Amino acid sequence: MGILLKLSGLIDGLARLVGKSIIWLILAAAVISALNAIARKAFNVGSNSFLEIQWYLFAAVFMFGAGYTFLQNAHVRIDAVANNFSKRTRTFIDIGGILIFLLPLCYFMIDFSWPIVEAAYTSGEMSSNSGGLIRWPVYIMVPIGFGLLALQAVSELIKRFGYLAGKAPDPTLHGGHGDAPTEQHETDAAKATQ
Repeated sequence: MGILLKLSGLIDGLARLVGKSIIWLILAAAVISALNAIARKAFNVGSNSFLEIQWYLFAAVFMFGAGYTFLQNAHVRIDAVANNFSKRTRTFIDIGGILIFLLPLCYFMIDFSWPIVEAAYTSGEMSSNSGGLIRWPVYIMVPIGFGLLALQAVSELIKRFGYLAGKAPDPTLHGGHGDAPTEQHETDAAKATQ
């Protein structure tokens, strides 16, 4: 289990690196958006390329950020239901969700999107808009993004199995989800009174 937890730590490190890096893509999209708006309004000059770059950057943030969001335990869930279960039961539900839904979805999306990327690359597919960009860079974000999400799913599986085996801390405590911060605070308070 120790080697697997180290692997999980490496995957988490990659997700953090990607997550911190995409912050710059958000800034770039905002700057390009502002410059495009200024150029259109002040100088009556616009560019479809700038609009498409904004879309590409948004797609990159969304696709590449999914794994980081999973690491932070910030994906949408129904807390009202999940909080009624014990941590152990929630961990089993997480494992089932990852194995039954998330990993197969990632596989399907990678398998489905890769031929589209190849076709766009080999044909030199371009946007139909005047001054539009080539399409394969935005298409390739789909398999890369789902690949990063699948990697993080493997890391989360390792951490959850480690938690169930008593070899790792609760993987949900560091995220922004559910009642985990309250439970951690209660645990810390209980330790302080002992």
